[in-house]
Amino acid sequence: MVAANARFRLDRHAIDLWLPISDVAGRIRSGTLSPVELTRAQLDRIDALDPSLHAYLHVAHARALEQARAAEQEIRAGRYRGPLHGIPVAVKDICATRSMPTTCASRVPIAALRSTDAAVVERLEAAGAVLLGKLNLTEFAMTWYHPMLPAPVNPWGARHWPGASSSGSGVAAAAGLAFATIGTDTLGSIRFPSAANGVVGLKPTYGRVSRFGVFPLGESLDHIGPIVRTVADAAIVLDAIAGFDPRDPTSRREPVPSYVAALERGVAGLRVGFDERYVGEGSAPEVTQSVTEAVRTLERLGATVVDVVVPPIDGLAEAAVTICAAEACAAHEETYPSRSADYGPGFRSYLALGTGFSARDYAKAHAAREAFAGGLAALFESADVLACPAMPIVSLPQGLIAAEASPDWIVGNRHFLRYTAPFNFARTPALTLPCGVAEDLPIALQLVGPMLGEEAILRAGHAFERATEWHRRRPPL
Repeated sequence: MVAANARFRLDRHAIDLWLPISDVAGRIRSGTLSPVELTRAQLDRIDALDPSLHAYLHVAHARALEQARAAEQEIRAGRYRGPLHGIPVAVKDICATRSMPTTCASRVPIAALRSTDAAVVERLEAAGAVLLGKLNLTEFAMTWYHPMLPAPVNPWGARHWPGASSSGSGVAAAAGLAFATIGTDTLGSIRFPSAANGVVGLKPTYGRVSRFGVFPLGESLDHIGPIVRTVADAAIVLDAIAGFDPRDPTSRREPVPSYVAALERGVAGLRVGFDERYVGEGSAPEVTQSVTEAVRTLERLGATVVDVVVPPIDGLAEAAVTICAAEACAAHEETYPSRSADYGPGFRSYLALGTGFSARDYAKAHAAREAFAGGLAALFESADVLACPAMPIVSLPQGLIAAEASPDWIVGNRHFLRYTAPFNFARTPALTLPCGVAEDLPIALQLVGPMLGEEAILRAGHAFERATEWHRRRPPL
């Protein structure tokens, strides 16, 4: 295990930037830790490490310190807002912010993002969080980085993939550059960077977190959620950002429970579904072994492991690309093809691919989506949680990403999306967390729940984390 040095001395205080949010929050509330000192230490670490990691596109030094001072004054006055009050966080630069630029990592300007705050930003700030800045991503949250911007660097090794569109969010969480980050997940882009960077990522139920002010990739597939270092931290953030928003017509109206309170219920009586064929046929041996051992750990902790059959996924990756690319074209109709030269070649090719799909193609893809979602709902009649990998392999070498979208690229993605895209189709919640290691790189477990089943997957993930040490590994910075 490699422990990175994340301590900075400020005003004779040593501040540990690896502590979980719950621990830091307790110290802030008691007055033994200053939000201002904590934010200064966090900004110092960003200044020291991010020039080589490229997790951030914009760091708001002055505003972050201003928010930290305001938080400190409020807490001293007895107006404590909760466990995110005074905690430094950052959001993916696809979430609109009035106080700083929103670029979607592109050279194509999006006017609608200049004059508003995304709902997720509003809720973080209402909880008292300190917004450090905006995090790097692939252009408009697809597969490719704009060639004029540096790509985030995986802190476990620069030659390894940092994990798709929310890669800046994953790198920042893994490298200790924020206590919590926000990502988006359309076909896997919270879970891939969490798995690749050895951290925890939560894709909530579709509509559980408002999409208002977040520029869409695929309107019917996009999910907003946290990337953090512990399952408890994911619950803390979800408590703050979940809930109905009338500005998002897809927002869920169901009451939001306390996800933090649910953690203490453990896994006794929880039914964990496991499909040996689905896991074993699709993943590398070391991934299969680590995920299987994780399921057995949950069983030893009191969960009941039940055999289930995941509905057929043949053709789902192709259907996912059809729906996502067509919906991306709709989102970009004001700027594509009129400003096609401003897009990077990868995302431009994706939009070109989307324009080639017909209404019939979309209808067939939607039918495939509904068939899988119905089958998955039936699976959850006998299980509370489904356990499987988050990625089929341990790591994807950085140079293997195809330069442009094409029919061959779709076929090539079929296998890699087998554990992520189906659950975007079904709109169900999914939690990714470290469960093993191979060649010093993290391996991730994915826990999937039924619609609005966040409590069950968080309970299972928290219990597993308490019984193991995988989440304590740090990259060799």
